[in-house]
Amino acid sequence: MLLDFSVFGLLRYTKQGTVARNTSSVINVLRAAARELGRCTDYQWGHMGSCNCGYLAQQITHLNKNQIHSYAMQRYGDWNEQLNDYCPTSGLPMDELISEMLNFGIDRDDLRNLERLSDKHILSSLPPDERYLRLNVKSDVIKYLNAWAALLELECVAEISLSDLYAHQAAV
Repeated sequence: MLLDFSVFGLLRYTKQGTVARNTSSVINVLRAAARELGRCTDYQWGHMGSCNCGYLAQQITHLNKNQIHSYAMQRYGDWNEQLNDYCPTSGLPMDELISEMLNFGIDRDDLRNLERLSDKHILSSLPPDERYLRLNVKSDVIKYLNAWAALLELECVAEISLSDLYAHQAAV
């Protein structure tokens, strides 16, 4: 199901002063990454294209896992180290991939947290007995991605006022 909050003036979302993001697109790509991860048989936390961030990168960039891994191997390190060394003007393919993800609306902290399943806000949205996720367990990554999408949806819905709905209805 594709979500489009733009009719209610919620096309943009700002997270703690970071760049505005297209919330409906981010929600949809998080859900798509979770679905794809659920279907796959080749999840590998140690493979830059088949790990937590790798599956999200596949959905955003439309690159395959081997292309993403190849880009990453042109420099050292896992996703966290790649994000620490990120330079938007380096010309390195991995930096261009990260730039594409940032331009899409995912920020560097989002990616760091996804790789480690560590965002406290996302984790606290889960039932207490499901908050201890293992970063290299596929079912936990799927749970995290879906919880992240659900949290963004709730934040969008919280921004909708009755006056927005009435204004939209009157315009139609």
